[in-house]
Amino acid sequence: MPGNRAVVYEGPGRVEVHDIDYPTYELKDGPGVNKANIGRKVRHGAILKAVATNICGSDQHMVRGRTTAPAGLVLGHEITGEVVDVGPDVEFIKPGDVCSVPFNIACGRCRNCKEGKTGVCLNVNPDRPGSAYGYVDMGGWIGGQAEYVLVPYADWNLLRFPDRDQAMEKILDLAMLTDIFPTGYHGCVSAGVTTGSTVYVAGAGPVGLAAATSAYLLGAAVVIVGDLNEERLAQARSFGCETVNVAEGDPVEQVQQILGHDAPAIGEPLVDAAVDAVGFEARGHGENAQTEMPATVLNSLMTMTRAGGAIGIPGLYVTGDPGGVDESAKVGSLSLRLGLGWAKSHSFVTGQCPVMKYNRNLMMAILHDKVQIAKNVNATPITLDQAPRGYEEFDKGAARKYVLDPHGVLGSRAA
Repeated sequence: MPGNRAVVYEGPGRVEVHDIDYPTYELKDGPGVNKANIGRKVRHGAILKAVATNICGSDQHMVRGRTTAPAGLVLGHEITGEVVDVGPDVEFIKPGDVCSVPFNIACGRCRNCKEGKTGVCLNVNPDRPGSAYGYVDMGGWIGGQAEYVLVPYADWNLLRFPDRDQAMEKILDLAMLTDIFPTGYHGCVSAGVTTGSTVYVAGAGPVGLAAATSAYLLGAAVVIVGDLNEERLAQARSFGCETVNVAEGDPVEQVQQILGHDAPAIGEPLVDAAVDAVGFEARGHGENAQTEMPATVLNSLMTMTRAGGAIGIPGLYVTGDPGGVDESAKVGSLSLRLGLGWAKSHSFVTGQCPVMKYNRNLMMAILHDKVQIAKNVNATPITLDQAPRGYEEFDKGAARKYVLDPHGVLGSRAA
């Protein structure tokens, strides 16, 4: 049995690479593991050798100390890997298969799974509906920023790539199927993006860039991306997006200038659809650009979205934030202008993306060269031992999507 190494959260601002146990088909006690899950048998699971496992902005929230994640938690929910072993109840997945792992852990048996709502599976997390690998309050399933990881309900959860050689040629693109590409796409679908839409995406991090990519894939006419970070905005412009730097002033006014004569005669700077890819650590704009104002993005999106439009909210919002700006923010209570959204008949979609709703179709778009998601998000492979550096640079606003390469499979691509 080989060893196993993984990226571990050690406390606010600190991650380290440690030796951990090789996966078995039983959940054991450990940091973040719900007591009701200890001893749970996983005969339906598979053990994967990680080919690519990404650092996510959601991981960064934990590493900043902005959640109730316990020290010692093994991180990572964006996993692409090769199956090396399967449990006795696995029927269709075989060793040697190269697969994408949806970040949602789902049983495939409960009411929500059967309705396609795999982000809120009822059977995998005793704390609440919904689960994920290596994440706070998500049941304690071991994270996948590791050399090897256990995937439960393997026949249901794993998306097997149809051709191994073709998959390895496009592995950086396919590595985005675990989370950010479906999540960005879900934000756009939820916002009603379609042929000819004008779209505003708040946030030019990896999820925001994936949402902008998705908007074009869905046929948007204009995609505008807003952020405080000029390097990330340049990355958005690299594949055709218009951009606004919200540090320079009200994004609503800047959007109006971009839309120009396409804006309604009454002068309102309206877009058809908007996506919040920022979440609860949002900052203000203009003179407040360095001040945390967690409701700012949602309120500005309601202002700039047309009456009857929709807002997709894939950006993370939490129920427990020790670093919240006030007592309300610490429990996820924000000062939203809900009356404005109500008056404009906006619709809102929140929550985890149900990855399995989209990942197969997005895989086909990648395999048939309809989209270059890795290029658009600037996917950058690094070794497992470079993970602490990757977290540090990502926290400083690097315009990159860091992809960990635990076994050197990405080879010369590694930085």
